[in-house]
Amino acid sequence: MPRGEAEEAVQEALVRAWRLQHACRAPEAPLPWMLQITRNEARRLFARRARRFDREFVDPAPPDAEDEDGELAGTTTRVTVEQALSGLADDDRRLLRLRYAEDLTQAEVARRLGVPEGTAKVRLHRARRRLRTLLDSP
Repeated sequence: MPRGEAEEAVQEALVRAWRLQHACRAPEAPLPWMLQITRNEARRLFARRARRFDREFVDPAPPDAEDEDGELAGTTTRVTVEQALSGLADDDRRLLRLRYAEDLTQAEVARRLGVPEGTAKVRLHRARRRLRTLLDSP
């Protein structure tokens, strides 16, 4: 991870820890709790960078699959995903949009929806499973 991204992860971790300081189980020794928050934040930033790399640089289409405008044939994949998303309930689409398009953590999704984090986690799992089913069906 480049230095700038590492610094960003640490800054985000500090902000997150400050906001969630009431959740620390051992306030007299917060270092392990803080390190876990920092690790999670670094993983989140790393995953975001990997997704950005995939979108920008990975070409799922063969090199000769360009149309007149130079657009990649990967458009088919995007259309397939959009169609599958349109087959989901509004609540599922909203959950997936918050988590992946807005890149919120599960805790942030839960806060945004006004539900416990465990509830958001289960709902996200079920929404992803329903989306996967729609994508896998012929």
